[in-house]
Amino acid sequence: MARKKITEVLKTGRILISDGAWGTFLHKKGLKPGECPELWCIDKLDEVLDIAKNYIDAGADMIKSDSFGGSSFKLKHYGLADRAAEINEAAARISRQAAGDDHWVIASMGPTGKMLVTEEVTEEELYEAFKTQAVAFEKGGADAVCIETMIDIEEACQAIKAVKENTKLEAICTFTFEKTVKGDYRTMMGADPVSAVNAAVEAGADIVGTNCGNGIERMIDIVNQMRSVNKEIPIVVHANAGLPKNVGNGVIFPETPEDMAALAPKLADAGANIIGGCCGTTPAHIKAIKEALN
Repeated sequence: MARKKITEVLKTGRILISDGAWGTFLHKKGLKPGECPELWCIDKLDEVLDIAKNYIDAGADMIKSDSFGGSSFKLKHYGLADRAAEINEAAARISRQAAGDDHWVIASMGPTGKMLVTEEVTEEELYEAFKTQAVAFEKGGADAVCIETMIDIEEACQAIKAVKENTKLEAICTFTFEKTVKGDYRTMMGADPVSAVNAAVEAGADIVGTNCGNGIERMIDIVNQMRSVNKEIPIVVHANAGLPKNVGNGVIFPETPEDMAALAPKLADAGANIIGGCCGTTPAHIKAIKEALN
């Protein structure tokens, strides 16, 4: 049975459940500091597939892929820039295998780490890097691209355009905001939720939203701001399991599955159409969120 587009299903009013953290899971599986996470899609395929399957088994309607740092710019750090297409296609293919025919794959596309404002990269170079990823995702069987953790509106727009102009995939774009001392929300580059949504929609995004940086409670505020300027665009939220805390020599995310589940209905009431997790979240968090929303 052919899958409908995610946006078509959302028009029915159904709340969809996304997956949780991938980086957190990879580290639990033994990813070492300085090791390329995306290369696991080639060298440790079964381990990556297990992560994807865990989220499907937890009740996620859609899963991302092990490709957050899959741009040629990021892969260059590991001497793998020339393998960007291969690695990203493999990442999408693994998630497609886990998702089967009745779940969606929203392949992860993170920022390049390069700044337009400092002229260390051009818009054309960003576009080409994102195009390579997008085309590879489509070949690997993805349904959509989740352009995530964006802080620069211009970079995000280049990613959206690369997806929409070179593939038939749906484009999801999420920004990461921090709460300022004034109480408002801004990306590291100064963009607020309103300007981010407006720019992403104008660039062609099918779904917009926010990920990382905040737990669900703060995400409710951000969604309210997004909804204040656009009542129609679907909104996705991938929230952290609370704000990180330094404990001993490590960092923990304190919110339990029950904590996040308790706030998930309020997030949906604010206008979120897709709800999932980011840093610190696990299959247990996703299962609890799904049960709360059902």
